[in-house]
Amino acid sequence: MGKDLKDFINRLEERRELHRIRVEVDPYLEMGAIAEKIMKSPQGGPALLFENPKGHSIPVLMNMYGSARRIQMALGVDEEPRGLDAIADRIKHLIQEAMPKQGTSFFDKLAKLPLLAEVGEWMPRTVSSGACQEVIYKGSDATLDRLPILTTWPEDGGPYITFGMSHTKNKQTGHRNTGLYRLQKKDSSRLGFHTQLHHDGARNRHGYDQNEKMPVAISLGGHPSLLFAASAPLPPFLSEMMFAGFLRREGVEMVKCVTQDLEVPADSEIVIEGYVNPGEKETEGPFGDHTGYYSLADQYPVIHVTAITMKRNPVFPATIVGRPPMEDAYLGLATERIFLPLLQMVHPEIKDMHLPPFGAFHNLVIVSLKKEFPGHPQKVMNAIWGTGQLMFSKCVVVVDDDINVSDLGEVLFRVTSNVDPKRDFLFSEGPLDALDHSSDRFGF
Repeated sequence: MGKDLKDFINRLEERRELHRIRVEVDPYLEMGAIAEKIMKSPQGGPALLFENPKGHSIPVLMNMYGSARRIQMALGVDEEPRGLDAIADRIKHLIQEAMPKQGTSFFDKLAKLPLLAEVGEWMPRTVSSGACQEVIYKGSDATLDRLPILTTWPEDGGPYITFGMSHTKNKQTGHRNTGLYRLQKKDSSRLGFHTQLHHDGARNRHGYDQNEKMPVAISLGGHPSLLFAASAPLPPFLSEMMFAGFLRREGVEMVKCVTQDLEVPADSEIVIEGYVNPGEKETEGPFGDHTGYYSLADQYPVIHVTAITMKRNPVFPATIVGRPPMEDAYLGLATERIFLPLLQMVHPEIKDMHLPPFGAFHNLVIVSLKKEFPGHPQKVMNAIWGTGQLMFSKCVVVVDDDINVSDLGEVLFRVTSNVDPKRDFLFSEGPLDALDHSSDRFGF
């Protein structure tokens, strides 16, 4: 799978999945416009390496996940016959092996020792040094102006870091969270921190005293599985870095930050360290979002930068989101396939699931099941609304198990032919994604 982002770039180039752009391109709107056009081309187009960003010496990588082949390469299953489903098969096997069986004997428990040893290999481990700290800037030298941060849409509130993994720690439990939150450049030393209401990055702030700063570290780059893990809807007991270790089949090496009490992946390209003051919020946004609309400006915490560390010749990863299809469609596809076994563990009647990109992932969920009793589809719909991040699902469509949920033509034919709205529609109220502004009540 390679070690880091540079290895991944080399693999992309070997397989003709990368296009180098050597002419000067402006991070203000121009890069985003080029990337959007490429992302919307058939099969997602190639990854783009902008080698000469206007005003900067650090190259910018975009569309790195933006095809079915590249997302498989990023997660190490491009040579597996079942592709992304091979990861789902590993999860299913792990669940089956880990679940206690009736009448388990002492020898049955001994047989699980190799499984425990394998799980132990996925755990993140601390190392004394990392390539992400080959160059260190502190104090006034730690300026965000060094980085080619993009403005991708004309009405955005400012330049945004879009592929930064934010690392925080719950002070009370010690649980680490790595989340994929957008970060608005406010000035040369401050970032708007868009931690949404329902995410662990926001919850972790509550564990700090009223006069206590919360440490934050933002890593960019590293092994491509890291960013997928940071975006994944994981159960509360599983850390993103451990999940990345599962994907890589080896633990993620972590290194201590130079100014904050946190750890970051040692193979990161760039790391931004800082802190959040208690109670401090500023206007963040607007931001052209994956829904195809601007997320409105609102009050969010601010990160004060204390250090920037990087490799000697780093690459700055970035993306642009907007009306589908875009690069994030392939991250969503991976999420759909990989986490189906976890959903089936809780709701075994579900046969398959599809989150169409044009439904912006959380706006439309299609599931199939073998109906066993009256009201069974309604049971499944309510179960989905009560399961993790699926609580944001705006529309849930349940079809019979002989229907291919990925064939939208077939699904639409069945719905329009067989549905009795009076009998089959179920309306329910619940949480709404903070990025969805279709309701006149925020988050509901």
